[in-house]
Amino acid sequence: MKLLILHGWGGSDAPHWQAELAAEVARNYGTVSFPLLDNCHFPSKNRWVKQVKAILEDFKPDTVVCHSLANTLWFWLCQEDIEEIERLFMVSLPSLTTEENTIKTFFPCNVPDNIHAKEVHMIVSDNDPWVKMEEAENIASQLNASFTVIKDAGHINADSGYGKWDYIEKLIMKEQ
Repeated sequence: MKLLILHGWGGSDAPHWQAELAAEVARNYGTVSFPLLDNCHFPSKNRWVKQVKAILEDFKPDTVVCHSLANTLWFWLCQEDIEEIERLFMVSLPSLTTEENTIKTFFPCNVPDNIHAKEVHMIVSDNDPWVKMEEAENIASQLNASFTVIKDAGHINADSGYGKWDYIEKLIMKEQ
Protein backbone atom coordinates (compact mmCIF):
# COMPACT_ATOMS: atom_id res chain seq x y z
CA MET A 1 0.00 0.00 0.00
CA LYS A 2 1.08 3.54 -0.77
CA LEU A 3 -0.82 5.90 1.51
CA LEU A 4 -1.07 9.66 1.12
CA ILE A 5 -2.45 11.51 4.15
CA LEU A 6 -3.72 15.04 3.55
CA HIS A 7 -4.36 17.30 6.53
CA GLY A 8 -6.82 20.14 6.83
CA TRP A 9 -6.54 23.75 7.89
CA GLY A 10 -3.75 24.12 10.46
CA GLY A 11 -2.22 20.67 9.92
CA SER A 12 -2.69 17.41 11.81
CA ASP A 13 0.47 16.96 13.83
CA ALA A 14 0.62 14.70 16.88
CA PRO A 15 -1.50 13.85 18.75
CA HIS A 16 -3.98 14.07 15.83
CA TRP A 17 -5.18 10.69 14.50
CA GLN A 18 -3.58 11.39 11.10
CA ALA A 19 -0.12 11.61 12.67
CA GLU A 20 -0.83 8.41 14.60
CA LEU A 21 -2.04 6.71 11.39
CA ALA A 22 1.14 7.71 9.53
CA ALA A 23 3.28 6.23 12.31
CA GLU A 24 1.24 3.02 12.45
CA VAL A 25 1.42 2.46 8.69
CA ALA A 26 5.19 3.05 8.72
CA ARG A 27 5.58 0.70 11.71
CA ASN A 28 3.89 -2.01 9.66
CA TYR A 29 6.16 -1.43 6.66
CA GLY A 30 3.62 0.44 4.59
CA THR A 31 4.73 3.34 2.44
CA VAL A 32 3.29 6.61 3.67
CA SER A 33 3.52 10.25 2.66
CA PHE A 34 2.22 12.77 5.19
CA PRO A 35 3.34 16.16 3.87
CA LEU A 36 2.90 19.45 5.66
CA LEU A 37 1.10 21.53 3.05
CA ASP A 38 2.28 25.05 2.31
CA ASN A 39 1.35 27.71 4.87
CA CYS A 40 -1.18 25.40 6.56
CA HIS A 41 -2.56 28.06 8.92
CA PHE A 42 -3.31 30.47 6.05
CA PRO A 43 -3.80 28.10 3.10
CA SER A 44 -4.25 29.03 -0.53
CA LYS A 45 -6.34 26.71 -2.69
CA ASN A 46 -4.17 27.29 -5.76
CA ARG A 47 -0.90 26.60 -3.91
CA TRP A 48 -2.30 23.48 -2.24
CA VAL A 49 -3.69 22.13 -5.53
CA LYS A 50 -0.32 22.66 -7.24
CA GLN A 51 1.61 21.10 -4.33
CA VAL A 52 -0.62 18.03 -3.98
CA LYS A 53 -0.88 17.47 -7.73
CA ALA A 54 2.95 17.25 -7.82
CA ILE A 55 2.91 14.84 -4.84
CA LEU A 56 0.31 12.65 -6.58
CA GLU A 57 2.40 12.53 -9.77
CA ASP A 58 5.61 11.71 -7.88
CA PHE A 59 4.38 9.44 -5.06
CA LYS A 60 1.53 7.68 -6.95
CA PRO A 61 -0.53 6.61 -3.91
CA ASP A 62 -3.20 3.94 -4.14
CA THR A 63 -4.98 5.17 -0.99
CA VAL A 64 -5.61 8.77 0.11
CA VAL A 65 -6.94 9.85 3.51
CA CYS A 66 -8.32 13.40 3.75
CA HIS A 67 -9.34 15.25 6.89
CA SER A 68 -11.47 18.40 6.94
CA LEU A 69 -10.30 21.00 4.40
CA ALA A 70 -8.30 18.33 2.55
CA ASN A 71 -11.64 16.88 1.38
CA THR A 72 -12.48 20.19 -0.28
CA LEU A 73 -8.95 20.25 -1.69
CA TRP A 74 -9.55 16.78 -3.19
CA PHE A 75 -12.73 18.07 -4.87
CA TRP A 76 -10.65 20.85 -6.48
CA LEU A 77 -7.97 18.33 -7.49
CA CYS A 78 -10.68 16.33 -9.26
CA GLN A 79 -10.94 19.20 -11.76
CA GLU A 80 -7.28 18.59 -12.67
CA ASP A 81 -5.78 15.76 -14.71
CA ILE A 82 -4.98 13.28 -11.92
CA GLU A 83 -4.69 9.49 -11.84
CA GLU A 84 -7.47 7.40 -10.32
CA ILE A 85 -6.67 5.90 -6.92
CA GLU A 86 -7.99 2.71 -5.37
CA ARG A 87 -9.43 4.09 -2.11
CA LEU A 88 -10.34 7.54 -0.83
CA PHE A 89 -11.20 8.11 2.83
CA MET A 90 -12.97 11.40 3.53
CA VAL A 91 -13.13 12.26 7.22
CA SER A 92 -14.97 15.30 8.60
CA LEU A 93 -15.54 17.12 5.36
CA PRO A 94 -16.67 20.72 5.88
CA SER A 95 -19.75 22.23 4.28
CA LEU A 96 -19.14 23.11 0.65
CA THR A 97 -20.48 26.60 1.40
CA THR A 98 -18.23 27.25 4.41
CA GLU A 99 -17.79 30.92 5.15
CA GLU A 100 -14.50 31.40 6.96
CA ASN A 101 -12.28 34.26 5.84
CA THR A 102 -8.93 32.47 6.30
CA ILE A 103 -9.92 29.59 3.97
CA LYS A 104 -12.23 31.50 1.62
CA THR A 105 -10.31 30.53 -1.54
CA PHE A 106 -11.61 26.95 -1.16
CA PHE A 107 -15.31 27.89 -1.09
CA PRO A 108 -17.88 27.58 -2.44
CA CYS A 109 -17.05 24.22 -3.96
CA ASN A 110 -19.05 21.71 -5.98
CA VAL A 111 -19.11 17.94 -5.73
CA PRO A 112 -17.02 16.73 -8.69
CA ASP A 113 -18.49 14.60 -11.46
CA ASN A 114 -15.46 12.27 -11.22
CA ILE A 115 -14.01 11.64 -7.75
CA HIS A 116 -10.96 9.80 -9.22
CA ALA A 117 -11.27 6.89 -6.78
CA LYS A 118 -12.62 3.37 -7.21
CA GLU A 119 -13.89 3.27 -3.60
CA VAL A 120 -14.94 6.22 -1.46
CA HIS A 121 -15.47 5.99 2.28
CA MET A 122 -16.91 8.96 4.15
CA ILE A 123 -16.73 9.22 7.95
CA VAL A 124 -18.52 12.03 9.78
CA SER A 125 -19.67 12.94 13.25
CA ASP A 126 -23.29 13.66 14.05
CA ASN A 127 -22.25 16.86 15.85
CA ASP A 128 -19.48 18.23 13.61
CA PRO A 129 -19.68 22.04 13.80
CA TRP A 130 -18.41 22.39 10.20
CA VAL A 131 -21.14 20.44 8.36
CA LYS A 132 -24.77 19.46 8.84
CA MET A 133 -25.61 15.76 8.60
CA GLU A 134 -28.05 16.34 5.75
CA GLU A 135 -25.33 17.90 3.56
CA ALA A 136 -22.81 15.15 4.41
CA GLU A 137 -25.37 12.45 3.57
CA ASN A 138 -26.19 14.18 0.29
CA ILE A 139 -22.52 14.40 -0.73
CA ALA A 140 -21.94 10.74 0.18
CA SER A 141 -24.94 9.78 -1.94
CA GLN A 142 -23.69 11.81 -4.92
CA LEU A 143 -20.30 10.08 -4.65
CA ASN A 144 -21.79 6.62 -4.07
CA ALA A 145 -19.61 6.51 -0.95
CA SER A 146 -19.92 4.22 2.03
CA PHE A 147 -21.08 6.42 4.91
CA THR A 148 -20.19 6.04 8.58
CA VAL A 149 -21.53 8.30 11.32
CA ILE A 150 -19.74 8.47 14.66
CA LYS A 151 -21.81 9.74 17.56
CA ASP A 152 -20.65 12.86 19.42
CA ALA A 153 -17.18 12.94 17.80
CA GLY A 154 -17.09 16.65 17.00
CA HIS A 155 -14.73 17.41 14.12
CA ILE A 156 -12.97 14.03 14.62
CA ASN A 157 -9.66 15.61 15.56
CA ALA A 158 -7.29 15.76 18.53
CA ASP A 159 -9.47 18.41 20.21
CA SER A 160 -12.40 15.98 20.24
CA GLY A 161 -10.27 13.11 21.58
CA TYR A 162 -9.14 11.49 18.32
CA GLY A 163 -5.47 10.82 18.76
CA LYS A 164 -4.77 7.12 18.27
CA TRP A 165 -7.85 5.89 16.39
CA ASP A 166 -8.01 2.11 15.96
CA TYR A 167 -11.08 2.24 13.69
CA ILE A 168 -9.38 4.22 10.89
CA GLU A 169 -6.15 2.24 11.25
CA LYS A 170 -8.01 -1.05 10.73
CA LEU A 171 -9.89 0.33 7.71
CA ILE A 172 -6.71 1.60 6.06
CA MET A 173 -4.48 -1.34 6.83
CA LYS A 174 -6.89 -4.20 6.18
CA GLU A 175 -5.52 -4.61 2.66
CA GLN A 176 -1.86 -4.06 3.47
